Amino acid sequence: MANPQVVIAMGSASDLPAMQPAADVLGDLGVAVEVRVVSAHRTPERALELARGAAGRGVKVLICGAGGAAHLAGVIAAHTTLPVIGVPLRRSLDGLDALLATVQMPPGVPVATVGIDAAENAGLLAAHILGTSDPAVQAKLATRREATARKVAADDDEAKKQRSRNL
Repeated sequence: MANPQVVIAMGSASDLPAMQPAADVLGDLGVAVEVRVVSAHRTPERALELARGAAGRGVKVLICGAGGAAHLAGVIAAHTTLPVIGVPLRRSLDGLDALLATVQMPPGVPVATVGIDAAENAGLLAAHILGTSDPAVQAKLATRREATARKVAADDDEAKKQRSRNL
């Protein structure tokens, strides 16, 4: 893809369903995305090439999803100064192994980490980062937040009606 602002990388193609919400939310916000399958362990050269070349291609944020040992985000972060957001994916141990592997980075190699299988939040966090220098993205985020608040208020109104019917 030409001029992606965000790269979404995952350890294997089977991770795509779990990572799709990040691509979806960024697409809804008009953010150009590139999706890649690279493995920190099976294709380490590709992972390094992705990390080292991202800034030169105009990429602003990288989102990395991986399960199990979940080293992808850390390997990418070790080779770029761009923001990296890790998405621990549920595999074994209910995703706790991936969460700990992603969140426990050593000093000097930060990885912002969202919850287990929380790719949508990773996409939103990437958009928030982009929004610090892109007023159009910031405005779309504000509109999305307002729509979310309206939906919660409508759900609350409906719950109140249901409770009053059941009394």
